[in-house]
Amino acid sequence: MRIIVTGGAGFIGSHIVDTYLAAGHEVLVLDSLWEHGGGRRANVPERASFVHMDVRDDGVGRIFAEFKPEVVSHHAAQHSVAISSRDPIYDAQVNVVGMLNVLESAVKNGCRKVIFASSGATFGNPETLPITDDTPQRPTSPYGITKMVTEHYLRFYQAEKGLDFTALRYGNVYGPRQDPNGEAGVISIFIGKFLQREGVRIDWDGEQTRDYVYAGDVARVNVAALDRGSGGCYVIGTGVKTSVNAIYRALVEISGFEAPVTHAPRRPGDARDAQFDASRARKELGWSASTTLIDGMRATYEYFKAL
Repeated sequence: MRIIVTGGAGFIGSHIVDTYLAAGHEVLVLDSLWEHGGGRRANVPERASFVHMDVRDDGVGRIFAEFKPEVVSHHAAQHSVAISSRDPIYDAQVNVVGMLNVLESAVKNGCRKVIFASSGATFGNPETLPITDDTPQRPTSPYGITKMVTEHYLRFYQAEKGLDFTALRYGNVYGPRQDPNGEAGVISIFIGKFLQREGVRIDWDGEQTRDYVYAGDVARVNVAALDRGSGGCYVIGTGVKTSVNAIYRALVEISGFEAPVTHAPRRPGDARDAQFDASRARKELGWSASTTLIDGMRATYEYFKAL
């Protein structure tokens, strides 16, 4: 199968590229290598084709016309809640206008399906946990809003233009290759600080929780979605909620270093709690998370330690 992975040089996208290649697919990576996005040319394996291009670029249609993908895995995004709150216009330009450029290119060139990296951020502060696929979406950040909007566009393109889709509403994805210098990804940021024997910053009271899912597990669900989950939106998580304070304590255990802590106020747009019930993904996609948090954190710590 011929697959374009937008954002395929990035943290999550590059793991998906590796898994598609291992399954025998032909892959083209389209990535802007945006300095705040974590995209690295070194993340793209030699067996994949690579095009350095922004998803908003007029040339995207030409790339689709030349490669003729059957599926596009759309992972290119402005992915930071903090950046989206500071600059919602830029956030929408990349996450909505860029996405529409990809969808139009897909339709015009006979692409069968889009697999979309949506987000648990679309749910905001839910009234009850765990979050299911049917939980009302009330995003609290521009980033979450753009991800929710994209799901509506995908339904339109399926109904009116015959472009199939599966949307994957990720929990907090972590693992090797995540940018430890970025604004998103508390586990990688903390690991970077621990390895440098520096202090860490904990926002709010540190008791805010997320459902942390390992990048390798996320890559597997992107393979499952190639031929399953037509028209579906699925929460992707472990079912376990973990606080920032618990992440800190686990890294103290893994590293043997007790990093100094500085406390800071809540960041704009941050939700309080998240925990996902991925039973529909298990039933319809045949997927469930298999990596425990402590094992995934240890693997991630060892990856960064070896760099």
